Amino acid sequence: MANETVLVLTGIGVAPYSARGLEQDLQPIDGAGQLRRTVNGTLVDLSETQLRKFTSTISGTDQLAPAVNGVWPGRMVTVDCIAELCYPTSGGSPDRSVVSGSSRIEGAMTYYRPQLAMMVKDWQLRRDEYGAQVSWTLELEEV
Repeated sequence: MANETVLVLTGIGVAPYSARGLEQDLQPIDGAGQLRRTVNGTLVDLSETQLRKFTSTISGTDQLAPAVNGVWPGRMVTVDCIAELCYPTSGGSPDRSVVSGSSRIEGAMTYYRPQLAMMVKDWQLRRDEYGAQVSWTLELEEV
């Protein structure tokens, strides 16, 4: 069977016919940005670099359920993301591990899919019996 998706979930797996039409949200965790105003009104960044982590939601609708049996919050998983990050090719560099073969250059920018060590926060599964579709969501946070 040919690959249905570029998504890789090492530690869980991606079940056949569960991953077509996937979407992935990638955003900073709540503690990543600590912006404050000085007494003079100037905005300053008090963020700690070790808190620059991502949270991610992966969702899809397909014919079969994803591989979530035995997957509980706290489960470690390595995610080869479907979402891409980019940086200026000249003078820039990726700040996360790059999924092998995913790096590409478009104009002055380099795009890549990050590989992230993440922990399962939650998941949801919904089956439409009549429509013969399974919708699912997997919520993750970078460790």
